[in-house]
Amino acid sequence: MTRRTLKLALLSTALVATGAQAQDVTLTIESWRNDDLALWQDQIIPAFEAEHPGIKLRFSPSAPPEYNAVLNSKLDAGSAGDLITCRPFDASLALYEAGHLTDLSDLDAMDNFSDVAKSAWQTDDGSATFCVPMASVIHGFIYNKEAFAELGLEVPETEEEFFAVLEAFKEDGTYIPMAMGTNDQWEAATMGYNNIGPTYWKGEEGRQALIAGEQKLTDPQWTAPFATLARWAEYLGDGYEAQTYPDSQNLFTLGRAAIYPAGSWEIAGFNTQAIFEMGAFKPPVQAEGDTCYISDHTDIGIGMNAATEHPEAARAFLAWVASPEFAEIFGNALPGFFPLSDTPVTLEDPLAQEFASWREECESTIRSTYQILSRGTPNLENETWGASVAAIKGTSTPEELGQELQDGLASWYEPQQ
Repeated sequence: MTRRTLKLALLSTALVATGAQAQDVTLTIESWRNDDLALWQDQIIPAFEAEHPGIKLRFSPSAPPEYNAVLNSKLDAGSAGDLITCRPFDASLALYEAGHLTDLSDLDAMDNFSDVAKSAWQTDDGSATFCVPMASVIHGFIYNKEAFAELGLEVPETEEEFFAVLEAFKEDGTYIPMAMGTNDQWEAATMGYNNIGPTYWKGEEGRQALIAGEQKLTDPQWTAPFATLARWAEYLGDGYEAQTYPDSQNLFTLGRAAIYPAGSWEIAGFNTQAIFEMGAFKPPVQAEGDTCYISDHTDIGIGMNAATEHPEAARAFLAWVASPEFAEIFGNALPGFFPLSDTPVTLEDPLAQEFASWREECESTIRSTYQILSRGTPNLENETWGASVAAIKGTSTPEELGQELQDGLASWYEPQQ
């Protein structure tokens, strides 16, 4: 080989290498939110790629019921994407403990989130945070504004006012006062017990005390919500015992019920289905002047696959997810899923605005059963479903239900023994 030929060969090799280095990195995102595909393709991905030339994104969702199994299979096989959408608490904690998720505590953008926001994706001692918080859902009540106007009713703020409104609808007879069934069980706990309960146990104060073993489920603040749920029964309409979750949604959106115990995740669907103007009100306080509490429940986060071949690009994306730009896009494209960053987001949907405004007025907490307390058998979350149904049906007293839940928790959870 001549010197000139050697130079040309070396130059050719260098050019090939330079071209390889210039190639885009593609990050694949695993998720269970297959209904969000258009949002990612049309809004999130273009916004990120415009600011980060050289990094491409591919959103690859699975069906929600299959996500955990599919993801675990991919992780075990080494074929999972670079970025992992995280369910809250134990499912993601298990992934971190198995070495599948990376500790992101050193990501500067984590400073954009409160301790409550990060709690769903941390180790029990808070020493590691392994997913960037994306959004929460807020509990409360959605109501038919036209129905309230017809009867000349004001939005209730106290429990006394709340039951007066229900009684007025019952006496009038035009509307079912409140649409919720007990057939599927989880609504009674999610939109019932954990909706109104924080007002009784004072949100994070009570939840943390329960985890620490300083309060028990037999204490009055934990049994009183069952007594309140028992009062709901006469306002849920005939046949509520066999009424499913979709049944309740339809009763409300068709204008047959005045109030719907809700999570903000209903907003997008209700906006397309309801034939009337809707409003929302927060869980009533027990007495005028009391501090209000809301379940502002951490719902979705995103982390980095520890086996990714592109950690720097993945961290760049995660830092962007923590930015105000992402929060603005996500919060408005999915009304009712509220960004968890400390930076205020201007929400365009009026119903979403109403829910989000409660953060300024009330103390935020998360569902009482989700962190630590449902790892054993019996599972406290699932047991609370049945207990909430029993409270509404009146088949057990609040004290009996509290004792059953306490006995179950104490059977495996040492701080409660």
